[in-house]
Amino acid sequence: MAIDTARPDGGHPAVPLLYIVLPCYNEEAVLPLTAKRLHEKLDELVAAEKVSPQSRAVFVDDGSSDATWQIIEGLHGDPSNGSYFCGIKLAHNRGHQNALICGLMEVREWGCDAVVSMDADLQHDPDAIDDMLVKYHEGCEIVNAVRNDRDTDSWFKRTTAEGFYGLMTKMGAEIIPNSADFRLLSAEALDALAEYGEENIFLRGMIPMLGYKSDIVHYEVAERAAGESKYPASKMIAFAIEGITSLSTKPIRLITTAGVITVIFSLAMLVYVIVSLASGHVVAGWSSLLISIWLVGGMIMISLGIVGEYVGKIYLEAKHRPRYRVERRLR
Repeated sequence: MAIDTARPDGGHPAVPLLYIVLPCYNEEAVLPLTAKRLHEKLDELVAAEKVSPQSRAVFVDDGSSDATWQIIEGLHGDPSNGSYFCGIKLAHNRGHQNALICGLMEVREWGCDAVVSMDADLQHDPDAIDDMLVKYHEGCEIVNAVRNDRDTDSWFKRTTAEGFYGLMTKMGAEIIPNSADFRLLSAEALDALAEYGEENIFLRGMIPMLGYKSDIVHYEVAERAAGESKYPASKMIAFAIEGITSLSTKPIRLITTAGVITVIFSLAMLVYVIVSLASGHVVAGWSSLLISIWLVGGMIMISLGIVGEYVGKIYLEAKHRPRYRVERRLR
């Protein structure tokens, strides 16, 4: 029989039905370790009556080419797991953000009180869920997990990450530094997120836009338990570009600013040439001319690229294609 989780004051349930959503892509090496750790955490939370016994962990297979889905099927069908594990299989690889939004929207339909999203590689500490639940009971609809430091990152990753968060802030995006897609959302926050139907999503920037009461908890980032990172430098750069162009139009405004500066510089050069001719000095032609051509040409190409990025996004949005398609569900 289900526990009566209602609170007399109409706030969050005292013992919420919690789902933990974990996008997975080729995670066969780490998935058994992750499942074991989550099993222990859910057992602990249920025993302490912090979450409902019907709480579950949901693995979202983002079109993996290895044995990830077979492992999820095994976890779901193993009675020793206490029915803690559910699975969602996407028909095609759609990327981390689409896999994550798929999991969030699915558990919303299943009727959760709260959902925690986290990565499947155990770098996100499951023990932080306890602190999230404390904030949840204090009335927060959104609880973001923020890493204490970046000591486990390489110099390159640490520097580029700090630069990315700084750039996003200057672009006008509401983004929490050193946060990732490790957070708790209440059912009300999930309902609000469901109203955002755009094709190009960047959840780290979209979640703060919901406007609900929120807070943060801190956690220690662990080394990846097994397997290899699915985010090489090329994907990190693409992810950063996606975030900037999904949340801000300032890059287009910067093109206008650059164009004005170029025109002012050209007028200054024109004055210089006229003064040089009037004073009888020989104008150095080829060097200044070639530099100007390359400068203006480079700016034009960059500008076309930025505008093209936005036009491409408009093109994809206009098609109204589904963000993902679910092939199978294990509940």
